[in-house]
Amino acid sequence: MMPALAVTQLAPRIVGVEFPFGHSFGMPGDRRTQRRVLEGAVTVLAGANACGTRIDLDVEWPRPRGEAYRAWQPREASPMVSAMLKQPWRLQGRQRDHLSPG
Repeated sequence: MMPALAVTQLAPRIVGVEFPFGHSFGMPGDRRTQRRVLEGAVTVLAGANACGTRIDLDVEWPRPRGEAYRAWQPREASPMVSAMLKQPWRLQGRQRDHLSPG
């Protein structure tokens, strides 16, 4: 659900979807969307011939984005999110360390 972050963390295979957290495959009961996401994941798994393979699925969340994100967002940030917001350079530094030659 955060493909750009997955890239910075060097995930081996990435299927990007623009869904709220907790709904990786879509809304409950939406078998059509769930199948489409699953098929995308299987395609990446079966066809990835290099680390960092990424596909982004063009699937729209059925409700307005702002409404969906407010519905799942907790009242206060988790400890990990709080730490990242206070020190975003840590995440950026990791990316540079992994990508530097040598």
